[in-house]
Parts: sequence; C-alpha cells; structure tokens
Amino acid sequence: MKRIIAGLALGASTLVTVAPAQAAPISPVEALEKQLAPGRGVRTSVTDRDLSKPSVIARSTGTWEFGKAGAIASDLTTRYQRGKGVKKSVWDEYAPWTPERALVRGGYKYVQGGPFDAYLPEGEKWIRYGPGFRPSTGFVDIFHAKQFRKLVADAKYVKGSYRGSITFKELMKLKGEKVHSDVGKSTIDYLLETDSRDLVRRMVSRWTWRFGTTRPNVTLTETRFTDWGAKVAIKTPPESEWIDGMTLDETPQDPANNSIDLLGQNR
Repeated sequence: MKRIIAGLALGASTLVTVAPAQAAPISPVEALEKQLAPGRGVRTSVTDRDLSKPSVIARSTGTWEFGKAGAIASDLTTRYQRGKGVKKSVWDEYAPWTPERALVRGGYKYVQGGPFDAYLPEGEKWIRYGPGFRPSTGFVDIFHAKQFRKLVADAKYVKGSYRGSITFKELMKLKGEKVHSDVGKSTIDYLLETDSRDLVRRMVSRWTWRFGTTRPNVTLTETRFTDWGAKVAIKTPPESEWIDGMTLDETPQDPANNSIDLLGQNR
C-alpha cells in the first residue's frame, strides 16, 4: 500500500490509498471450454416452479457428458412435488407417477416414467423422440456456446456473480429459433454464480411472460452444478427396449418440458 501526501505547502494533507492490483477473473465461457473433454462431464440439480400461481414443483437431478466441442449427452431424472396451495384434484394427476427419466444423445430423446408409462406398449421400456434433440440446460443454456458468451458479455459482474436481463426473442435468436411475438417481448432475468475456478456453480433464471392480454406468468428455474470434470458415460437404451414416439397414436405432454416443447426449445 502506498500513501501519497500532497499539499504540504498549503498546510493541508490529502491521503490517497492505492489497493493492490487484483487479477481479473477468467471468463466462465473460457473456464467451461477447459472442461470439454471426452468422457468427462458435470452433475446438476434443478428446481422449476411457477411463481404466479400454486403449482407442482419439478426437481431434476442428473449428469451431462462432454465431447470436445460441448455437451453431447444428458441423463436427467425428474420428481414432482406438491407445491403450497395446489388443489388435490390437480395433484391427484401427478401423485401416481414414478420418477420421469429422460436421456438425450445423438439427436434423440428417450423418456420413461412420469406420464409416459401409461402410453408404453407391453414389453417396451422407453419412448424415443427425434431426431433434432440436443442436451440443453433450458432457456438459459450455458452449453450453447453462442448464447453463453452473450449472456456473460452483457451481464454485470460483481464478486463472482454475473447478473443480467435479456428478451426471450433475443435469447432464442441466438439459437436461430423464432417465437410468438407476444412471448418474444417477455424478459428473462438471470444470475450466474461462479466458483473459485470461475466455473458456473449456480444459475437462476426468472422468466416473466404472457400470451395476449392474459395475466403474466412467472417461472423460476434454479440449477446447481457440481463435480465439474467427473467421469461420465451416458448410454442409450438398446433398440429392443424402445418404441418410436411417431408410431404411437397419442403421447402425453411432458410436464418437465411443457413450455419448452411448446416454444420449440431443445428441438
């Protein structure tokens, strides 16, 4: 620390304190890129809830497998919890469900459990959808390089946290996707917290949206990342265990990805 005293000739003194220089943090984008190696990955824990009304809470846990260029596979299990104020008639639909599992790899998504078991023919264990799917952390997707760079670049950095806001239209444009004009004007506020290695350890997004003149909906998603660099090998079910979703007369709307599927995300 240096102390510079000036103005002695005038009989007054001024003290200026210069703090030691601190190294600038590595960008979370660069930190993530260093983790991208075949056979490695990360674990996540996700909580989704609708803040605008009593709703069922979705809690997901799982793993992500990396390749040289990004996430190449994901394996997530979702359980549903009755939120405060949710009517019994609503919860009765979810209560009988087994945990819902979703695997994504090679452009295909394999699902079982949750609402899907009721649609599985006897002897089948999975429904396969695709092609066109890819591993994604949701609307705010740190595994989409272009989007992640934009989110970090536009955010305000304060002590290991990146905080920002972006319109849904702009967010989806980064992925080359179009959305309904009403939804496009909605805003997503996001927070990215990093650890000592500048890797994202916690991500929170708050999406406020509406269709037409309906009252606004507020969706909150919190994702925690742990065990960066863990050994991960995600395998898809053998062909003998799955049935193509296109061959089924009817399949359920996936509650864990309801709004995502409607707007084209993950496709």
